[in-house]
Amino acid sequence: MRQTRVVVVGSANMDLVGTGPTLPRPGETVLGSEFVMVPGGKGANQAVAAVRAGASCAFLGALGSDSFGVTLRARITAAGVDTSQLRVVYGDSGVALVMVNAVGENTILVTPGANAAFTGLTEGELHAVREADVLVAQLEIPVETVTAAAVAARAAGTRVILNAAPARQVPAELLATVDLLVVNEPEAQALTGRGREEPRALLEQVSRAVLTLGGEGAWYVDRDGASVHVPAVPVTVVDTTAAGDAFTAALAVAWGEGREVLDAVRWAAAAGAAGVRRLGASVALPRRAEIDELYTPPAG
Repeated sequence: MRQTRVVVVGSANMDLVGTGPTLPRPGETVLGSEFVMVPGGKGANQAVAAVRAGASCAFLGALGSDSFGVTLRARITAAGVDTSQLRVVYGDSGVALVMVNAVGENTILVTPGANAAFTGLTEGELHAVREADVLVAQLEIPVETVTAAAVAARAAGTRVILNAAPARQVPAELLATVDLLVVNEPEAQALTGRGREEPRALLEQVSRAVLTLGGEGAWYVDRDGASVHVPAVPVTVVDTTAAGDAFTAALAVAWGEGREVLDAVRWAAAAGAAGVRRLGASVALPRRAEIDELYTPPAG
């Protein structure tokens, strides 16, 4: 089986993660129990997750000139991701403040820093996109940058997976390039005004879509008539922060390897489950053997 070539265009943040019994309400202080500082950002997480799932992966994004930027580059590179095109811009790196409660639910505040300055793709960055099997993108960087990468990918025959997170409106020019859309319920609501009650509403925007529902699994729908619920894999939940990124990256890897898209969704569900068993984002992203351990192939 040929190794999938994935390019991820997106954000990199330093995640400052604290745990406590409950998530604080406005004006409330909660005494926490644990703190970790780990690399994060949806783009960096998905790049690391793609490598751990078995792909070769290049990451396109921007880091600040601060100490967080130095640490982020070192950690992402050490994970096996190609960072040769990763930019450094003067100023602060992106930072995410993550609070996690006793049952693994989280609240996240992100300050974009250098991610907001990631504009105007270079020829080297565009070449990486054109040479990939799959482009994976999110919406934590300027949407114009995402659109430029996706347009270049579509022109070159590179598949485009858009994880439309965080929830926001997506320009028609970008949606027109998308081969597979991945959204959770708030993101689906932002795009269509409808959520789990009508996942096929996403097909008004794209030809294929996955609606993820956390512990309730995911729906895969396409314009050929498919509407399939993929159940979640039962595991003990520690922290859900990495689940969505593990899911999206594994989906890209499996589809790029030639699996049928629905089977790729099932494998991605196993990756999402494997990613909730440890605290933190990038440190919890599962390796291929962990995904395979939880994956159940379809009967027959």
